[in-house]
Amino acid sequence: MIPYTTALLFAIPGFMLLLLAELAYGIYKKEIHFNLYDTISSLSSGITNSIKDSLGLAIVLISYPLLLQYVQVYEIPNSWLVYVVAFIAIDFSEYWIHRVSHKVNLFWNRHVIHHSSEEFNLACALRQPVSNLVGIFAVFLLPAAILGVPSDVILLIAPIHLFMQFWYHTRYIGKLGFLEYIIVTPSQHRVHHAINPEYIDKNLAPIFCIWDRMFGTFQEELEDVPPVYGVLKQPNTWNPIRINFQHIWGLIQDAWYTQSWKDKCRLWFMPTGWRPADVKVSRPRMAIEDVYNFKKYKTKASKGQSWYAAIRFVTTLFFLLCLLYQFQYFAYPHLLFYGLFICIGIYGYTAMMDNDPLGVLFEVLFALSGIIYILYFEQWFGISGFIPTLVFIVYFVWVLFNVIQYGIRQRGRTLDHQQV
Repeated sequence: MIPYTTALLFAIPGFMLLLLAELAYGIYKKEIHFNLYDTISSLSSGITNSIKDSLGLAIVLISYPLLLQYVQVYEIPNSWLVYVVAFIAIDFSEYWIHRVSHKVNLFWNRHVIHHSSEEFNLACALRQPVSNLVGIFAVFLLPAAILGVPSDVILLIAPIHLFMQFWYHTRYIGKLGFLEYIIVTPSQHRVHHAINPEYIDKNLAPIFCIWDRMFGTFQEELEDVPPVYGVLKQPNTWNPIRINFQHIWGLIQDAWYTQSWKDKCRLWFMPTGWRPADVKVSRPRMAIEDVYNFKKYKTKASKGQSWYAAIRFVTTLFFLLCLLYQFQYFAYPHLLFYGLFICIGIYGYTAMMDNDPLGVLFEVLFALSGIIYILYFEQWFGISGFIPTLVFIVYFVWVLFNVIQYGIRQRGRTLDHQQV
């Protein structure tokens, strides 16, 4: 995974600069499409995805090398052509993966996080999953395998192809003329992220919009139908880890409570949103019916809480960059601990953004884990030569201090409410 982590080391600062540029442009135009907590949630989701992919935390049932071994019938010469074929094959594959993820109950769980933001900006491009823990979708690379595209070429092109999907998550770029017939544009992708009935499940292509036009999933952005963003069943949380597994938890509950054994088995592979008739009655779930008149998710937060969340995100991003930078120098158990440590922290501060009491528990666990690691190893993952270890201790103590203060305030509010 070293090439991938190296690519992330360069890509992440680039993403952050572009995001800040978009924010600055929005301030200049007096048309800001950012919400602090929503943005922190989006970027924190990107961090969890980077950790999962860097550590290889997935079970691959069907891999591209295995596919190549059994179905290759031709071998493309090692020239520029093989990279072009690989790029087109990956794009074709991602179209069908994307389409299946939108259309099948079970697979929607791996993609819902990307659509969960009720804003549309460059930050939401980084809402990527950690719930795609079983790899079977290499089967859609069958054309590349038949043509004999080498595995190392696929590994090289895949992250480039993914990073190229970042730029079109913006509201500030209008339609792009003749390019609308060739590539996916911001206008087309705004349609894709919208929950308007006219736009649902449209524009699934990643780079070349030809696939949508060929397979009947293309929809132009209409002047009289402004896109409304999010998902029809609102997550109602800023916590990206919870969002990743909400849908699958709902499926598990439906499978448990339905009385029909047929429904217990088939609900996983039914169209997205399908539920057994009996649990729809006994355990109804709220969904947005009027996309133009619903309340976006919002939580009360003081300026202090907002600053705390912002600082925790920035320092978490720093921890991620340290992990990626040191990746090749540490044994896997150390890397696994570091990744888990970061994810515990993300769960903590995003749960606190929800005013969820669990956030306090996870933040305390995060801070104590950091202090114990420093006391045991007398350094912080090999970077104490650049930053004194004392700085990290002070940071973890600061987290504990703020969490204790937050807990006391919340307790006081609860007591006041009970007295009233």
